Amino acid sequence: MRRRLIQSTLAVVLVVIAVFGVSLVIVETRTISNSAQERVDSEAVRLASIVDGRLLGGESVTADILKEQVGPDQFAVIRIPDQTPIEIGSRPDGEVIHSTAKGEQGETVTFQEPRTTVSREVGRTLLIIGLVALLAVIAAVLLAVRQANRLASPLTDLAETAERLGSGDPRPRHKRYGVPELDRVADVLDSSAERIGRMLTAERRLAADASHQLRTPLTALSMRLEEITLTDDPDTVKEEATIALTQVERLTDVVERLLTNARDPRTGSAVTFDLDEVIQQQLAEWRPAYRGVGRAIVSSGKRHLRAVGTPGAVAQVLAALIENSLMHGGGTVALRTRVTGNQAVVEVTDEGPGVPADLGARIFERTISGRNSTGIGLAVARDLAEADGGRLELLQAQPPVFGLFLSRTAPPRKPAEELPTVR
Repeated sequence: MRRRLIQSTLAVVLVVIAVFGVSLVIVETRTISNSAQERVDSEAVRLASIVDGRLLGGESVTADILKEQVGPDQFAVIRIPDQTPIEIGSRPDGEVIHSTAKGEQGETVTFQEPRTTVSREVGRTLLIIGLVALLAVIAAVLLAVRQANRLASPLTDLAETAERLGSGDPRPRHKRYGVPELDRVADVLDSSAERIGRMLTAERRLAADASHQLRTPLTALSMRLEEITLTDDPDTVKEEATIALTQVERLTDVVERLLTNARDPRTGSAVTFDLDEVIQQQLAEWRPAYRGVGRAIVSSGKRHLRAVGTPGAVAQVLAALIENSLMHGGGTVALRTRVTGNQAVVEVTDEGPGVPADLGARIFERTISGRNSTGIGLAVARDLAEADGGRLELLQAQPPVFGLFLSRTAPPRKPAEELPTVR
């Protein structure tokens, strides 16, 4: 592209120089020739008037007297009646420019000048025109190279940006070039890069959340299936199978919620539910895991609380906190319920070392972990809590106390006139 731009610009300049240069040469040549002829005519008339003046004054007319009236390259012949022609100057060789003038006393003056003087002036003019044309060509080449670089380099950058997008690098460059059309393309590519970056981030986040949130229900389901394989009691098998079916329903709810959050992480389906039921369900699911490591999990506090939220999401939040205590905590894990203002609070605490002082509130940030875990669980739990209008906080670092705050009042419903009309 750079070469084509230079060639096209140079071709345009050469055509312009050819058209205007030839016209200028023709005009200048004619002008110089006409000027030379007018000069010779003027010299002939001037010399004739001098001769007239001397004849009228009765003075003699000779070559010696008039030789200073003729230049070194000029020649004149004066013909006076009844006298020998008078020649002044050197007769030129080759082509000449001549003019004849007649005086009032009957004399005739013929003035000549060699045409080489015209040729020299035309040559000088052609040389000047040629130099100007050469300078114009050089300036055109430099300008063409500059413009080609100005246009080709941004296109190369934009092509590299598009290639990076295609290879999975969605970082926008935010680079502009001062050319409106190219800047528009750069804007579109940067917008696409940001959009692709958000999509890739959402996909990676969904994959990480899915792997983390599905692990807990699958672990609980696996434990129930192990209980079934280790017993021959039909009643126990029936009980464990019922619990396993409940785990499958929770697993389905987790998958649906993951897909919903992938579309809109702030979309909740809050309802009023029995908080005790969710807590008891979590206790039943996690007791086998805690018994396996010689620890206990208990609940206390205010009973028969009703809260507003998504039961499945609240269960996932509590499961994340309980699993966190199982992995990083110590001693007995306690779930305490209480009421503060218009909120129901579920506190999860254990007897372990707690949250390191250097983490503090950053414990809820993604990839932040103090003990070689994924750093996703608490971040996902906070997102789930906030999706239904609740919040998850670290109330105390040592020993650790996490608080899940849920509203006890259902959100106001939109009036009927505000609901969208379905057609």
